[in-house]
Amino acid sequence: QVQLVESGGGLVQPGGSLRLSCAASGRIFSINAMGWYRQAPGKQRELVARVTSDNSTNYADSVKGRLTISRDNGKNTVYLQMNSLKPEDTAVYYCNLITVDGSSWSRGIRREYWGQGTQVTVPS
Repeated sequence: QVQLVESGGGLVQPGGSLRLSCAASGRIFSINAMGWYRQAPGKQRELVARVTSDNSTNYADSVKGRLTISRDNGKNTVYLQMNSLKPEDTAVYYCNLITVDGSSWSRGIRREYWGQGTQVTVPS
């Protein structure tokens, strides 16, 4: 079983910075993607950023240039460096892991895991 443990959330003033961390443990196949989603009150959960096992990244348009995702494969950990934070970044941030037991993304059994969530609050 895979477990994801998040840390780093909190309260920060507009323009400030935070760094979120998510450490994964358990059976993680070599083809995988780690990412961050967020959910604000009354809104749907949305993808913030994702990095694949071959270091391909993608970001939500709303965070490009302010948030940076990175990973340490040796530690099975993904980070989200959050700079120039805005009130609209306030949300619960969830770590996400997709791992594929197979030879490629399209040939294998895909499994998805979620962290418990960490609150990020940027007051207006």
